[in-house]
Parts: sequence; structure tokens; C-alpha cells
Amino acid sequence: MRAIFIGDVVGKTGRRALCRAIKVWRAEYSPDLVVANAENAAAGRGITPPLVDELLNGGVDVLTLGDHAWDRSEYIAHANEFPRVLRPFNLQPGLPGCGSMVLSMPMGQLGILCLQGVALMRSGALNPFTVGYEEAVRLRSVGASALLVDFHAESSAEKVALGYRLDGVASAVFGTHTHVPTADAHILPGGTAYITDVGMCGSKDGVIGRDAAETLESLVSGLPGKLSVGRWPALVCAVMVDIDMNTARATALRTLTLTIENEDD
Repeated sequence: MRAIFIGDVVGKTGRRALCRAIKVWRAEYSPDLVVANAENAAAGRGITPPLVDELLNGGVDVLTLGDHAWDRSEYIAHANEFPRVLRPFNLQPGLPGCGSMVLSMPMGQLGILCLQGVALMRSGALNPFTVGYEEAVRLRSVGASALLVDFHAESSAEKVALGYRLDGVASAVFGTHTHVPTADAHILPGGTAYITDVGMCGSKDGVIGRDAAETLESLVSGLPGKLSVGRWPALVCAVMVDIDMNTARATALRTLTLTIENEDD
């Protein structure tokens, strides 16, 4: 099985670029599954029901979220209606939405799990090394031939450590949240594909997807200000993994980047 995982989608620029990139990569690589982290899809913070539909109709198969999952009240009210949108699993019990799933595919059952880090993040997430590990094991035990994990976290050390914690249980552990791609894509000894951060899908000349001038004005003045989504060109960052569904081990991993000059290109 071949999957493409796309990093944090930031605002309208990121959404439009994402849909363009998916067309290119589907034609070139023929992935069986496309997953994208969409927690910044709504003007840079959160997601809304219409944007869920936009991204799923644009070629994404499963969306994951993170610490901005609840930033839009209109999504909270409808979170249970979107089984292909995963908020972090290791949040307090009883919250809406789901954090994991088993997806039936022609080549077998694929588990997908979304987790949030604890270090340097908003409070409220439960320990991913215990709660997340237990859910990963459970997904494999109920029939998932392979497992893909999005770990939405700030600390690089926490991400690396979870990669090793899930090595041999998950087929892939992909870090998100910091928007800057890391240079450590590799396959761990137990067969788990790993990268500390996939990167983002958003304005190439902005500050992690935000307008650069507005961001600098706020940082220099020390005052809060409007931080609009950055404009074109856009950079789309992703990873592509091949998984042996008989062994659950990753057999190949590579990073993908695509620059889209403007919406009409």
C-alpha cells in the first residue's frame, strides 16, 4: 500500500495548493490513500464543516487535526458527523469526534491514529506514550494490518521518542505542528517509517503560512495584531510511504515538495 501524508494545511492558500498538488501526485505516484493534517484550514486556525467537504471533495481521503481542533465552534457541533476527520485521540474522554479509525482498503485494513503531544503544548492531552500506545496496540489487535500515526507535537525530542515507542507497532509515525519540514525521514529498526515534522501546505514566503509583514509588525511592536494567511506562491510538503500489508513494515519512505506559483497555474 502506498500513502501520501501532507503536512499542516494553512488557510485558503494552503487548501487551494493542496488540491492542486493532489492531482499532480495522484497522476505521478498513484497512491492508495491521501491523508492531510487540516487543523489550520480555516483562516489558519481550526476547521469548519464546509471546509471538511472542500478538502475531502478535493482528493483527500482522511483529515487529521491537532491543538486547534476546537477553535471553530461550528465544527464542534458537527464533529461526530465526520468519521474521516480525526481529532487527537489522547484528549479527555467524552469529547466529540473520534481519534482513530480502521479503514477498509482493497489490500487490507489500515488503522489511522491521531495523537497530540504534551510538551510545550496546550494542556489537556493525556500521555501519548501510554494512552496512544495502548490505542495503537488495540487497533492492530482488532484487525488493522498496518497503522499510520499523525503525532501533532511541538517538541522534537517527544516526537522522536514516540517514534521509537511505536516502532514495530505502527507502520508510520509522522510528526506535524511546527510547519517546518525536518531532514530525518527514515525507517526505524522495527520497520516504522518516521519523520519529526512533515512540514506545511501554505504560503512559501510567509511565516509558517502567515503573512510575513504582519507577523514581523506584531513581533517587533510586542502587540497582538492581525495575522492573515500568507499569499502565493505556496509550498506543499508531504511524505510518501510504501507499506507491506503482510508484515506492517514500511518498505520505502521519501519526502515530497511542490511549489505552486499561484492559484491559476
